[in-house]
Amino acid sequence: MAYDVARVRGLHPTLGDGWVHFDTQAGMLIPDAVATTVSTAFRGSFSDTRGPHPSARRSAAVLEAARHAAADLVGADARGVVLGSDRAILLNSLAEGSSSKAGLGYELVVSRLDEEANVQPWLRSANRYGAKVKWAEVDIESGDLPSWQWESLITKPTRLVAVTAASSTLGTVPDLQQATKLAHAVGGLVVMDCSSLVPYRAFDIEDLDADVIAFNATAWGGPPVGALVFRDPALLDSISSISLNPLASGPARLELGGHQFAMLAGLVASVEYLAGLDESASGTRRERLLTSLNSAGAYLDWLFRYLVSALRTLPRVMVIGAPRTGFRRSASP
Repeated sequence: MAYDVARVRGLHPTLGDGWVHFDTQAGMLIPDAVATTVSTAFRGSFSDTRGPHPSARRSAAVLEAARHAAADLVGADARGVVLGSDRAILLNSLAEGSSSKAGLGYELVVSRLDEEANVQPWLRSANRYGAKVKWAEVDIESGDLPSWQWESLITKPTRLVAVTAASSTLGTVPDLQQATKLAHAVGGLVVMDCSSLVPYRAFDIEDLDADVIAFNATAWGGPPVGALVFRDPALLDSISSISLNPLASGPARLELGGHQFAMLAGLVASVEYLAGLDESASGTRRERLLTSLNSAGAYLDWLFRYLVSALRTLPRVMVIGAPRTGFRRSASP
């Protein structure tokens, strides 16, 4: 592994202002390569992807490249990548397109560990169409979602489980194997918010056993672009289209309005930035991402252990919870 912290710091011009930035969830620092790519793209010409002229072809190429970049990041199929300006907007679109799962007699399960982006769309849908909402509660001592509760929460009427893969507040990475297994056993859809996991841990969408995952590129220094990634692209056809284009197919069924192509170009640059965190990484972009994110994760695990150890030596400081490293703890806080 060749994760050079000093080199990575040098990729972020903002660090030159003399301030130390701790709260990554409030806004990750923008790598120079991303800022340059977006700026350059704004100086170019883009247009609707359906036109016959060069700018339309450029737009279509950037959109396709962005889908592939998001897919490479989580080991998915680019045909199942829905793009928009923010994951909250996309999750709202998904909730609207999945309204058939929120009717009377059905149940939706949401979590107290989640951000509102993956809670409110489902609450509104349930309120509008009559579904019952059940809540997965947090263990206040560990900051985790106890696995024992899933069996009572997920039952025959359950049509959807919305849960976070990593808490943006605590960094907790809950064990969701039982939840996904039970949900799929009754034909339920599993939607995971992965914004606080994607930049810190290398994983494959198949590992999570989720049907749809959501994330924002801003979580790792990318532009304001959100993504919904479907494990099986064919699932898109079972969701009602919210597009204003009656002929929309595939991901476009959940993409309302046009795209900001300069931002999509920045998304591609931000994924390349992640793939280059480890200078020794080689192979395909997916392979480089796995190497780089594993290297960065190892460094963050060490840093986390050091932080907790140092905090415990301080007077009048109590460490609440059971600190963990590896895949069971995200570095997001």
